[in-house]
Amino acid sequence: MFLDDNLISVWEKVQNKIRLGLDDVRILYSSPDLISVGWMAKQVKEARFGKKAFYVLNQKLEPTNVCVLSCKFCDFATKRGQPNAYEMTIDEMVRKCSGDISEIHISGGMPPEWTLENYLGIVRALRRAYPTVGIKAFTAVEVEWAARISRQSIEAVLIQLKEAGLTALPGGGAEVFSERIRKELFPFKIGIKEWLEVHRTAHRLGIPSNATLLYGHIETAEERWKHLEMIRDLQDESLNKTSSPAAAGRGSMGPPPETAGDDSRAAFMSFIPLAFQPGTTGLAYQPPSVQDDLKLLAISRLYLDNIPHIKAYWIALGEETASTGLHWGADDIDGTLGGERIMHDAGAISPTQMARERLEELIREAGCIPVERDALYNPMAVRKELLSV
Repeated sequence: MFLDDNLISVWEKVQNKIRLGLDDVRILYSSPDLISVGWMAKQVKEARFGKKAFYVLNQKLEPTNVCVLSCKFCDFATKRGQPNAYEMTIDEMVRKCSGDISEIHISGGMPPEWTLENYLGIVRALRRAYPTVGIKAFTAVEVEWAARISRQSIEAVLIQLKEAGLTALPGGGAEVFSERIRKELFPFKIGIKEWLEVHRTAHRLGIPSNATLLYGHIETAEERWKHLEMIRDLQDESLNKTSSPAAAGRGSMGPPPETAGDDSRAAFMSFIPLAFQPGTTGLAYQPPSVQDDLKLLAISRLYLDNIPHIKAYWIALGEETASTGLHWGADDIDGTLGGERIMHDAGAISPTQMARERLEELIREAGCIPVERDALYNPMAVRKELLSV
């Protein structure tokens, strides 16, 4: 069945529900048999979700690009007083959103003048205006900064954000869990320990979150895999399964949940590999190929057996690759994301906004059934005409 016999041992583990290790990841990554790697990941995805593929009607808010940090890989952030600097008012943020969407996704710069009240005020205003819309707001970097400037603990800040109306945390700011890369590209930004602690604390407080990996710049393959390992370890911890023999041996197929969100509360809901957009940074002369993108999606599905959703983020991958990614283990392509700027300021060439109809078309083109979801991956109504796919 496989053109590469080295894949047989990996597939046997998957079939027997034996958790993959990093040696298995190395076999997958080095294999020339890309189709078989993708096929394995597709079997795992379909064992869990069948032909369903998820999307969300959401709005991206980036309140400001003014930032206290100066990260080498970022073409979005700038300093106060620069011609491209902007800062939205809360009224502008409220007007940009709508009660017709299911999720508001907020991340952006960190102005040095902001206080914790700026962050709380944004969430409170949006919650008042849109009481039923999920608010996925502020990366671990922003949460840690809010704690630092307010001289409060991470826990105290997250409690206040939750009380203000926060639904979940996005996964940004993780970049690559490598101290070597942090020192080279973002030495003043939080590192591995701090990022993991923000999400660990959020999970303990009942706030679900997401996880990301920024790849395709100066990281090595081994740094990617260690990043995945640390994400999986924290998920084990958050799910309280690290001491369970059954969990340790549970394979990639995993138990199919009754709904998409059943096993994603107070833990990582999704993992999102983010293809690096080099822009004018000069950090990547050769961006990741489509083959790189697809293989990483497949490896993520096979290795991250305790994270339910793997996202083919169309903003970073482009429409066609995101759609194809549904054959390589992904089960979600994100959403409408009106007005996204961070990736596009770095050179992403995908459309800045995608309508529901186009999202559903991309999913159907992959032979999947489009399922609209909310911010917590609870499925909305599946229209009857889509069930014939």
